[in-house]
Amino acid sequence: MSSDQPRVVESRPSALTSNPVHEAEDEKDHGTVDRPLEGDQFREVIRLIQCRKCSYPLQEPITLPCGRSLCKRCVPETHTRENISYPATPNRLQGFECPYGECGRNHAVGDCGVDVILTKAVNNFKFEMEKAKETSTKAEISTHVIIKNPDAGQSDTSDDNEEVSRVVKGGPLLAVYTLADTGELDYNSTVTFAEVSSLGDEATSIDTRTFSKVKESVRTEMDCQVCYALFYDPLTTVCGHTFCRSCLHRVLDHSSYCPICRRGLSVSPLLYRESCPSNESLKTIIQTFWADAVLTRGDALAAEAMNRHREFDIPIFVCTLSFPMMPTFLHVFEPRYRLMIRRALEGDRTFGMVLPQRPRTANDTHFVQYGTLLRIVNAEYFSDGRSLIETSGISRFRITRHGILDGYLVGKIERLDDISIAEEEDLEATETQQALERYESAATHQSEDSTLPRPITTTPEDLSTMPTSELLSLGVSFVQRMRQQSVPWLAQRMLAIYGECPNDPALFPWWFASILPAKEYEKYKLLETRSVRERLKICCGWILEWESSRW
Repeated sequence: MSSDQPRVVESRPSALTSNPVHEAEDEKDHGTVDRPLEGDQFREVIRLIQCRKCSYPLQEPITLPCGRSLCKRCVPETHTRENISYPATPNRLQGFECPYGECGRNHAVGDCGVDVILTKAVNNFKFEMEKAKETSTKAEISTHVIIKNPDAGQSDTSDDNEEVSRVVKGGPLLAVYTLADTGELDYNSTVTFAEVSSLGDEATSIDTRTFSKVKESVRTEMDCQVCYALFYDPLTTVCGHTFCRSCLHRVLDHSSYCPICRRGLSVSPLLYRESCPSNESLKTIIQTFWADAVLTRGDALAAEAMNRHREFDIPIFVCTLSFPMMPTFLHVFEPRYRLMIRRALEGDRTFGMVLPQRPRTANDTHFVQYGTLLRIVNAEYFSDGRSLIETSGISRFRITRHGILDGYLVGKIERLDDISIAEEEDLEATETQQALERYESAATHQSEDSTLPRPITTTPEDLSTMPTSELLSLGVSFVQRMRQQSVPWLAQRMLAIYGECPNDPALFPWWFASILPAKEYEKYKLLETRSVRERLKICCGWILEWESSRW
């Protein structure tokens, strides 16, 4: 290299949070910076707002159910989704293959809304960078940027150069942003810098002020609208609104609607990270800009969780089998349970219901692990202290710890919810597709002029090959046949209590189990399931057994 060529400054990775600013719980960190950016930090900051597909700064970013984001214009072409019959709502009929190879899932169009917070954050970022352009232009600052393409040498195209050299207006931060904004900087590209202008100190000062302004501007959009603090483990809903994972947990304990737009949320209230990943872009921005504040919030949430685990949280009635969304009637006469019901009525009117079981070993409990949370709807008292209680099932739970309070059981419970609608669809598509492949494979062994009829469902194993809608139809048609035969368990008295046979796949198993004269411990299997499809298969298995042997 000749002596008149620019001096290349080697970049070394270094954390943006090497000088973290502590954030109090009730104060915002507006991004003050003590030390200037250096080395790879310039590149990492701009990469935060780049689309991984087109490499431009994000425009109308959509965060997919897998937690990854891309521009709305970069969403792949949609197609009609196959092998899915439940719930089959209009906004879930169309879908597309996730463009990110590490995901590979088929996303429903209805699950992919524009990310409100990420849109605002990126727009604020761009606004501050555009303002910085004016300052740099007046100061006549330029930077020599050397772009290295990580894919260089992997193709035979003449344009596939290993390095590209550009002189760009502004300091290193603004120069890298400008290259991304003009589409000249691939998302995976790395950069090094060479000095061009003699105003090195002024360029550093402008970049430092610009980065500080960027952090301050972006920070104004990073508050959760439930806890009003910096997002912690941000999770974006299908409607495009973002909340802390722990905050959305609390919301879903009481409602299945977005607290901002009131759109229904089709996610599992347990929000498992495998099925409900965090928003990668927002999480990376927050971790990069305010790492110390993230640690502070994490410690506070851990302390809060520790306090919650110190006490039992629900009284538990060991008596009978109850189901969500179904009524349960109780005659309460034991003094311990009379006390429990009185306390429930004075409180939030809820208690747990579990089946009793006979302990087989000294370590076994006298009750089953899974139960149903009930809410008291009505209570009628007799003069001798007895009462008739009408309750309605709210949700299922699993007992994690238990103790005794004044003679009755109390426990620490873990709510049990279904998998998300997207996982429900994946389950159906996988099972029915596998069955179709086996069917087509068998068909190839038949002569060309013969036809292979669909096998008649006769065994529980065959139920896995049926679409969810057909499982429901099998159950509903069985109930209709039984009504024509005037079976006593479908008498008008029973229907007055539990209602007519529902056509909702999510409700049918609970209704069917409540009304079918089967063993309680057989019905108990429903409480352990986590999908509508699995419950329908269990119910259809009962039907096959009923019709073959009449329990």
